[in-house]
Amino acid sequence: MRLDKFLKLSRLIKRRTLAKEVADQGRIWLNGKKAKASSEVKAGDELTIRFGERILTVRIDKLEENPKKQEASQMYTVLKEERAEGEDAPFPDGTSH
Repeated sequence: MRLDKFLKLSRLIKRRTLAKEVADQGRIWLNGKKAKASSEVKAGDELTIRFGERILTVRIDKLEENPKKQEASQMYTVLKEERAEGEDAPFPDGTSH
């Protein structure tokens, strides 16, 4: 499944176009590497997403094509949620954005 589609279906990001924009800005990492909206994700993958000053790390538990609203949060497990220290806070590889 494409990364942007997973983010929409899991409701981590509300719209697929917004998920694509976030990925294009270099604010999503898949297994420690920068991810594109078209990157393929699978169960067991680890995503790190920067939402402004918040950095969220999740593990993908399962992929569902048509999840109900209640099932969306079961598609992933939050591993870590932290507050970034401003816009230049480092990402998993030590670079800043």
